[in-house]
Amino acid sequence: MTLVRYLLALDEGTTSARAAVYDSEGRRIAMESAPIDCRYPHPGWVEQDALTGAGAIWPAQLDATRRTLAAANVDPKDIAALGITNQRETTLVWDRVSGEPIAPAIVWQCRRTADYCAGLASSSSSRSTIEEKTGLVIDAYFSASKIRWILDHVPEAQNRARAGDLVFGNVDTWLIWKLTGGKVHVTDPSNASRTMLYNIETGDWDNELLAIFDVPRAMLPTVVPSSAVCGTTTIFGSEIPIAGIAGDQQSALFGQACFSPGLSKNTYGTGCFALMHTGGTRPVSRNRLLATRACSLDEKPQFAVEGAVFIAGAAVQWLRDKMGLITNAAESEAIAASVPDTGGVYVVPAFVGLGAPHWDSSARGTITGITASTDRARIVRATLEGIAYQTRELTDAMQADSGTKLQELRVDGGASANAFLMQFQADILGCRIVRPADIETTALGAAYLAGLATGVYKNTDDLAQFWRSERVFEPKMNADQRESLFAGWKSAIARARA
Repeated sequence: MTLVRYLLALDEGTTSARAAVYDSEGRRIAMESAPIDCRYPHPGWVEQDALTGAGAIWPAQLDATRRTLAAANVDPKDIAALGITNQRETTLVWDRVSGEPIAPAIVWQCRRTADYCAGLASSSSSRSTIEEKTGLVIDAYFSASKIRWILDHVPEAQNRARAGDLVFGNVDTWLIWKLTGGKVHVTDPSNASRTMLYNIETGDWDNELLAIFDVPRAMLPTVVPSSAVCGTTTIFGSEIPIAGIAGDQQSALFGQACFSPGLSKNTYGTGCFALMHTGGTRPVSRNRLLATRACSLDEKPQFAVEGAVFIAGAAVQWLRDKMGLITNAAESEAIAASVPDTGGVYVVPAFVGLGAPHWDSSARGTITGITASTDRARIVRATLEGIAYQTRELTDAMQADSGTKLQELRVDGGASANAFLMQFQADILGCRIVRPADIETTALGAAYLAGLATGVYKNTDDLAQFWRSERVFEPKMNADQRESLFAGWKSAIARARA
């Protein structure tokens, strides 16, 4: 009798903590989620509770995982390994002994350090050092300035950090710390490369970068491969190896079987993130995209070029929760399709500024082209189209950097279930959109990484055979209409930035 081995993935995102159980062929057996609360104490600020209370990161992840195991009807003894994927850049600092966070988690969307970053960027020497070593632009998006803010604003935090009493981690590091009872303090290259403290060429924390931000090295986790056993947890009733770690976007790239240079994916989650795998070659962008580490199976570096949009699916949540124009995200598809066009309306969801390729923290959300005939359906449609236009900006930059025309884009994430959005995306890009059978590829990537580290899979060739498409969206719009609509978007962006 063949032993069935299962893989458990913890997928801690910005608005929910999820868990999924997969069989050895990458088929999802069960998935459950629990909400994560975001707080907005000041305009542009976004923070979360990491440890206690309703909607806190740790209890939500525990709840989702336990319910997933129950729904899958899988004995924890049959879990071969556990993989973790997480919202990136979100920053936590906690006491090394007690494990208590010294401040709320500062979420990746938070703009409280925008002025600090602008001051840093005004120094040409600091800017060139940071961009050259990290592959990033100086922006409040990344972790380093968030660490600096906590150390500056929590009494005695800087002294405690220098004494070795405080530790830093993104959400992957926090979850592993909690799962192992504080015994393991690690991260992987895909998360480390989003901190602005990690040299993506050398694969280590960089002393010059640490000096710029005045962050003690003792705070930082050990960097281990994305696919490797780094510890074990017994918290679910049996000893389970923790064997996969990846930031959510790199995990989705892996889950989409984009293992070789040139393969690309776009994830439609809270934000929107397009990544193109570049193999062992570090990308150099001339169009303000980011160089980042992709998932690593060993010590050999893997790279990707990335474009990040801060608000995508969150704009649909805004339609529901703040504007009251929809009652649930799913109905946005039918409402958008009920009108032939937006009537010239554009919605630029720059609620926390604009990410790539603009990197403008002062931009704000804008609705342009409103007339007396503008109605609910056109606002809803324009909001969905705004997600697709932002992706067009990213892929245009990728194609300009690579000199290669995009032939197809693999998509995933919750909003990729929206057929209207996917068809408009194909139309405005002029290339086919391929949606996989399982759009939750972020969790799947973490499971794959854990399975490779524990012998469930031999190599990535095993994984490639499991990837399958569910639907392909072919472009139907003519080129003149496409470019005319996109010109209107660029005009709307200019107004949002003004």
